Amino acid sequence: MSWLGVAPFKKFPAPFLKPMAPFFAAGLIIAYGANAAQNAMSASDEWKNDPRNPLSKSNHKH
Repeated sequence: MSWLGVAPFKKFPAPFLKPMAPFFAAGLIIAYGANAAQNAMSASDEWKNDPRNPLSKSNHKH
């Protein structure tokens, strides 16, 4: 397939997933840690009743 005379997706026989696997795993670990830290901070006493907190008791509108 040509786009203005240029093939945008040329196949190269180079491995991609195998050498990049440690970086994908590290990204998942960082994302999990950031999620756990954010959940812990939003459940802390300082932010428990803040109106900006989506989990706060005073934030629910009926």
